[in-house]
Amino acid sequence: MKIKLIISAIIGLLMHAAVFAQDNTGVSPEWVSEKGWWVVESNIHSFKHHIVYFYNNDGVLVYKEKLEGVRLKLNKRSTKMRLKKALETTVQAWEQQHQVKENGSLVVNILKGK
Repeated sequence: MKIKLIISAIIGLLMHAAVFAQDNTGVSPEWVSEKGWWVVESNIHSFKHHIVYFYNNDGVLVYKEKLEGVRLKLNKRSTKMRLKKALETTVQAWEQQHQVKENGSLVVNILKGK
């Protein structure tokens, strides 16, 4: 009888802990924009060829750029922050003109720090 009581108490505590663990909402990283998201398409065989797509929160493509001769290190925080800056710039421009632009060298200039 004591073993059943101990086991049920342990299960109850585990379930109680699991319920409280799911209530915590995660804080998004600072490179995540509130205006939209970006996607980088690349090939593992060619390190210096990428296509960057920028979308607004409605899922509408607002900008697309092909990067040739630039190697993106997507695991670096500075690269992600620069892509966030480019995203916010392109979303703002799209909101004014409502036209999808391509290959305006915006991403290359922001990545190079110009």
